Amino acid sequence: MDVTRIDQIAIAVEDLDAALAFYERAFGLRASHREVVESDGVEEAMLDVGGVWLQLLAPTRPDSPVGRFLARSGPGLHHLGFGVGSVEAALDHLRDEGVRLIDEAPRPGGSGHTVAFVHPKGTDGVLVELVEDEHRHPADGPEADAG
Repeated sequence: MDVTRIDQIAIAVEDLDAALAFYERAFGLRASHREVVESDGVEEAMLDVGGVWLQLLAPTRPDSPVGRFLARSGPGLHHLGFGVGSVEAALDHLRDEGVRLIDEAPRPGGSGHTVAFVHPKGTDGVLVELVEDEHRHPADGPEADAG
């Protein structure tokens, strides 16, 4: 399995509008993309930081994974996203290595991504999202397809 890049660093927040205002005021960052991902029960905003996405995640319902994370841990680092050539091949490799998975098969994520999550118990406590390279964020522009 080849990890090609860090796709995103995801932060769970309770109030997406307040978090966006803070990151704009404090760091001069602005959202390039924002959407609700009903299947995951989140609203996300993507902020480009030198080619790595800072993903702010707010729950749309308390029983979503991010809602449960906030109830248990409060706001903070939620997961790290790795770009891979093929999520399916990455899952096969990790399964062969005995790594515990959350998603047994690739699934749709935000912005048309193909994604899968790796359980933090298999990665020394870090929730990892695998993001297929061909599915980049719309805000990436045409140059994203060249790399």
